[in-house]
Amino acid sequence: MPPPSTSPIIVWVRDDLRLSDHPALHAAAKTGAPVVCLYVLDDAAGRAPGGAARWWLAQSLRALGAEIAARGGSLVLRKGPAATVIADVARESGAGAVYWNTIAQAPHQAVEKQLEASLAKLGVDSQSFPGDLLVPPSAIRNKEGRGLRVFTPFWRRVLSLGDPPKPLPAPKELRQGPKLASDGLESWKLEPTKPDWAGGLRESWTPGETSARARLRDFLKHTARGYVGDRDRPDREGTSGLSPHLRFGELSPRQVWHAARFAAAENPALGPGIEKFLSELGWREFCRHLLHDHPSLATENLQTNFDGFPWKGDKNALAAWQRGHTGYPIVDAGLRELWHTGVMHNRVRMVVASFLVKHLLIDWRDGESWFWDTLVDADAGSNPANWQWGAGCGADAAPYFRVFNPTLQGEKFDPDGTYVRRWVPELKDVPAKLIHQPWQATPIELASAGVTLGKTYPQPIIDHAKGRERALAAYAKIRKG
Repeated sequence: MPPPSTSPIIVWVRDDLRLSDHPALHAAAKTGAPVVCLYVLDDAAGRAPGGAARWWLAQSLRALGAEIAARGGSLVLRKGPAATVIADVARESGAGAVYWNTIAQAPHQAVEKQLEASLAKLGVDSQSFPGDLLVPPSAIRNKEGRGLRVFTPFWRRVLSLGDPPKPLPAPKELRQGPKLASDGLESWKLEPTKPDWAGGLRESWTPGETSARARLRDFLKHTARGYVGDRDRPDREGTSGLSPHLRFGELSPRQVWHAARFAAAENPALGPGIEKFLSELGWREFCRHLLHDHPSLATENLQTNFDGFPWKGDKNALAAWQRGHTGYPIVDAGLRELWHTGVMHNRVRMVVASFLVKHLLIDWRDGESWFWDTLVDADAGSNPANWQWGAGCGADAAPYFRVFNPTLQGEKFDPDGTYVRRWVPELKDVPAKLIHQPWQATPIELASAGVTLGKTYPQPIIDHAKGRERALAAYAKIRKG
């Protein structure tokens, strides 16, 4: 066996803020060479994260830095164009190679190519590893060589390929590289200060790999069994809560897959819940593959017949929706949950998106950009793909004529009003039978609940039947066109 190299290897860390199942870090540590872990803040590479995601990024980098330090290494932070910065660090450190996990998105791949060229000029080796997907987009193609745009056949193809490779262990120790200058995390101003609006995020989340793995264990142990029914109930703790951890790569999809399969093998009663849960992981994968094939997913309709859709630029209605003041309790609860916690229950996301796009006829891109800024799990694939799905202009899109009735959705999935009472406390004393439609309450019922419609809680900003009728007329126009 050759002696370990004295030239350090730089491991370029991106949306893979973990030590376990990190192919680039695993390969670098295995050589025995000194390792320099480097994170570059480059808002021009890919879509710059929104406010909530930047808060998460700061916490996650702190957690990762502590984990690396515990193994003898250090995390170097730099800011600027990634290809230039990494080439500079390679020169400064005398690195013999740069390793990274590839991201199957056009802007990231462009930076990778640029970096490879810069390093080749310096005589520095470069190696990339698959890291952010269960299967590469090249493995799921139709006869014409294009990606699939319907989820069920896509997922069938993924499953037919068998289990993805087993996750790699975290390195037990890292050989310290040369001492390099590193930016102070505070200097990046990722966290809000004036005003500090992140109190609810801090209360709701502990970013980092350790927390991510504990959350996965808890989900498989306590929640997976009831997942099929409970995942649609915002009044219950029925989902995994793993989406932000996956978004920042504190867990890899391979780790989630293998842990879930192992749990189902150990306890067959979990089988249906695990299958449904894995198909949700599959939806994330599907959205990532869509983004690979359609880099402008956040700005352009996948179905071009929507390019002439008669959207209404109603700033007041958009602002009422953003603040959770629409007069529809389930919609308002979702938007307030989002502002406080940085996430929104998945069932409620569908209702909230349908309300904006269909009842209010506001462009899905306005909703997508609000979610991009306020979600801690804002994912460059899932966020626009889900909004396009809800608007009816995306892949595997919901039928255009499906206009969610927010009152019925609330009554079905939050039957006692527990979710609404939590996030819309001004309605907490409204009886369950009226909490999803307070405008139907008598003056006496409203008075005894301390509610004055139009003052303490808004009247509905649009009538459901009228909004539905208007939406169907608008959708019918583009179908004729």
